[in-house]
Amino acid sequence: MIASALKAVAWDIDGTLIDSEPLHLAALIAVSKRYGIDLTREPAERFLGVHMGDVWRSLCEEYPEDLTEAAWHGEIVDWYMANADQLVPMPGAIDTVRALHDKGIVQICVSNSARGVVDTNIARLGIAPCLAGSISFSDVVRGKPDPEPYARAVQILGVPAGNILAVEDSPTGAMSARRARLCVAFYKPHPDAPESFDGADIEISALSEIPALQAFTGA
Repeated sequence: MIASALKAVAWDIDGTLIDSEPLHLAALIAVSKRYGIDLTREPAERFLGVHMGDVWRSLCEEYPEDLTEAAWHGEIVDWYMANADQLVPMPGAIDTVRALHDKGIVQICVSNSARGVVDTNIARLGIAPCLAGSISFSDVVRGKPDPEPYARAVQILGVPAGNILAVEDSPTGAMSARRARLCVAFYKPHPDAPESFDGADIEISALSEIPALQAFTGA
């Protein structure tokens, strides 16, 4: 239940606005193959939704000793950007962002991905004109679930945190938003999805539900 009047929306990107997990996984597999590491035999669940720093720590001993995390991550981002034509928007994502923009709702993207990935995703969606800006993992000291990314978003938006709705599809991101005192909409596009967040103000199954929220009345 959202009690306060909403004036802004802070969007997660991966898995919320764009179906990027398959491309993230493909980039990891392709770059690893360059170094003779075959990850195709590993269950996808080992890497999906896992922060790249944690992926590196789980695999670094298999890579050459002279390969740094920064170089490895850079190769993955480059591969991702080069294959961005494979990215598919989540259902209703573009129309929802545009509808909110038309209502005068200020919006920002808040992601745990690197700057290159964030910019690529936003360009693929074509929503940059609707946004006040974006926060990437490259812009903060501590990523989600730390509140820093959303606290930075609050500063950019110039709107009280309690009047901003964060839309997240993962407990990690939702926790970040909650710790920054934003309202939280937990996006669960599939009814059988295992993830949930007990601290969410609302749970939605379609992004198109957002512009119709009564809390936006008079925004």
